[in-house]
Amino acid sequence: MNLTTNKNVKTAVRTTYFSIIGNVGLAGVKCLAGFFGNSYALIADAIESTTDIFSSLLVLFGLKYANRPADKNHPYGHGRAEPLITFLVVGFLITSATIIAYESIKNIGTPHALPESWTLLVLGTIIIWKEISFRIVIKKSKETNSSSLKADAWHHRSDAITSVAAFIGISIALILGKGYETADDWAALFASGFILYNSYLIFRPALGEIMDEHVYDDLVEVVRKVSLTVNGIKATEKCFIRKAGMVYHVDLHAKVDAGISVKEGHDIAHTLKNTLQEKIHQLGHVLIHIEPYYIKNDGD
Repeated sequence: MNLTTNKNVKTAVRTTYFSIIGNVGLAGVKCLAGFFGNSYALIADAIESTTDIFSSLLVLFGLKYANRPADKNHPYGHGRAEPLITFLVVGFLITSATIIAYESIKNIGTPHALPESWTLLVLGTIIIWKEISFRIVIKKSKETNSSSLKADAWHHRSDAITSVAAFIGISIALILGKGYETADDWAALFASGFILYNSYLIFRPALGEIMDEHVYDDLVEVVRKVSLTVNGIKATEKCFIRKAGMVYHVDLHAKVDAGISVKEGHDIAHTLKNTLQEKIHQLGHVLIHIEPYYIKNDGD
């Protein structure tokens, strides 16, 4: 593991601890406020925050396991564990959305008291905190190239959205009064649908990572440009990139003068590999395939 990757792992782990501590506190606050404030939307929010705690613990485990060094049985490392953990995180999201939807539908048909007005202050504070948390975690996920950290960030955003829905539902119930008590529950039901939609947005990139989907055109261009700075590299052909954990593995076909010896071509390939890993810090394994480059004569 190079220094940059090691730094990214430490950053991702610290960010995950931030998520866990925040979600533990919020789950307790929401549960108490929902119970004493007669708001199922807040209780639904508490359910999601509770699942967020477990999903963040999964992310923490995934980050540490995915960045274990390569060994005999895993020559490319353990990076694929990260999108697998992301799938489990999505499972938690879907489970929480299903529970919230079920309880919302049940409560819509059950008479109950209006929510307390002070619950709006609780929700307002939660919305601001969760949006700040989302921005912090999504920024760190981009810095570290972590798909599971990105999933964790979207947990914060979906939590903020459910809180916004709860805020709107409680506001409608309080403003319109008797007969509109279920606005709070309808808000929770809407929030469950939004959570399911976010689950797909998180799941899709992780699936692409597992399937080695080609979505790294910008990085391919950088690899080609750096390659042409290496003495002896005449051109590049195929370039395949796949992501595993926080690093990218590269398979590159590079052209060298057809008249040089095998040893010279071999040495150039090693120089190219070292240069790419030095200039592009997020690269993991780099496999260079040498192709002959023929100089065309004017008469050809």
